[in-house]
Amino acid sequence: MELSKSIAAVVTGGASGLGAATAKALAAKGVRVALLDLNADLGEKLAKELGGTFAKCDVTNEANVDSALAAVRKAHGQERILVNCAGIGVAKRITRRVKETNAIETHDLATFTKVIQINLIGTFLMMSKCAQGMQATDPINKDGERGLMICTSSVAAQDGQIGQVAYSASKGGVASMTLPVARDLSRDGIRVVTIMPGLFLTPMFDNLPDEAQKSLAASVPFPSRLGSPTEYAALAVHICENVMINGECIRLDGALRMAPR
Repeated sequence: MELSKSIAAVVTGGASGLGAATAKALAAKGVRVALLDLNADLGEKLAKELGGTFAKCDVTNEANVDSALAAVRKAHGQERILVNCAGIGVAKRITRRVKETNAIETHDLATFTKVIQINLIGTFLMMSKCAQGMQATDPINKDGERGLMICTSSVAAQDGQIGQVAYSASKGGVASMTLPVARDLSRDGIRVVTIMPGLFLTPMFDNLPDEAQKSLAASVPFPSRLGSPTEYAALAVHICENVMINGECIRLDGALRMAPR
């Protein structure tokens, strides 16, 4: 896909972190970018900087997704690119022993369900709605390409650590959807690719002390540092421009393999 002002993109979780970096990178290529996020203050500010548009959106709510997409399509037309970056992370074991009482507590269902709803079901919902719109368009190149959907999984899908049962399950689901959705949409020229980031410096790390961040960075074989959101964005741009990349999950992790804890 040739990136230009004729192309519109939707980025979920676009107000910060990986989503914001990707929105900036696409806008730098001339793409008309729409940001979907719950953080209206950051989202509206960045959209203004990029000459794009913003819609407040809960990716787990179908009516909310429909109205957000209708609003940004009114501004930019049908999106040809979807980048799913909206997500959350929690740290809870499936069971834990309470030291004071020796009682065994289980991972609460509400938290597990919330993580699945946002990370997995939210990704599915955005893909189904955007694919529907893309299918109704004409191809944009000689290959017959109509669109591209990039999803965000995690190395935790394969290397889940202690306390990552909900997060790993949600991100594993995103990875597992990639190939069947790519196959579902292949006859319509819509590609589906998933990026699996390792340890990246995003808002999820904001509350970690410097020493903890340094320790995590040292665990990455090379380069021994936390990834930059701009590196995720660079891969997203390459995926857009390389039409042969399809139905694949790409680890972006500096050769990291997560230890149990």
